[in-house]
Amino acid sequence: MKNYLLAAGLALTVSGAALADTPTGETPRLDAREANLQTRITQGLTSGALTASEAERLQNGLIRLMAAEDKAKADGVVTDRERARLEHGADLLSRAIARQKTDKQTDRPVRHH
Repeated sequence: MKNYLLAAGLALTVSGAALADTPTGETPRLDAREANLQTRITQGLTSGALTASEAERLQNGLIRLMAAEDKAKADGVVTDRERARLEHGADLLSRAIARQKTDKQTDRPVRHH
């Protein structure tokens, strides 16, 4: 029985890996990255690490990335090239968020001692 379950699990894993190599209209990795980027923008604004204008600019970048994803999905297939371009866009936005969160501009209140 154990061998049967192991073989069935292995077959599902192999078939899943084969499907992952074929272009589909799904982008679960990118969807997860977009959610993470949104969380980082919100957290930066809440903590004061991002100014309102920085957060707005980064949010607009995320909106553009999501629009590009929708355009790539429009024909029902996201090709490897489209997927790579979308991932590159997410990489650039991620770096921009990190850069803006660590710059000297903040919305933190100034404390006078």
